[in-house]
Amino acid sequence: MAVLAMFYGIIVSMYFFDNQRHKLPHIHVRYQGQEVVLSIPDGGILEGDIRSNKMKLVQAWIEIHQDELMADWELAIAGEAVFRIDPLK
Repeated sequence: MAVLAMFYGIIVSMYFFDNQRHKLPHIHVRYQGQEVVLSIPDGGILEGDIRSNKMKLVQAWIEIHQDELMADWELAIAGEAVFRIDPLK
């Protein structure tokens, strides 16, 4: 697992070789014991749940950094190191 960004108590990560279960490019988001898996292209929920106000922040972050997230996804599924992405400010 590689942490991509942390902001407002939210931890965004991506797992290496993680294209089997969900098949879609996605990220894992944790906040205070809650976890959600979100698709990269649209921020849609694939699994789990977090507070709605935190979900909106993460979905905005995905929209801003979609190209960087897709580049990291390609690296991660190939087992290569990913790059950190600027947090939401």
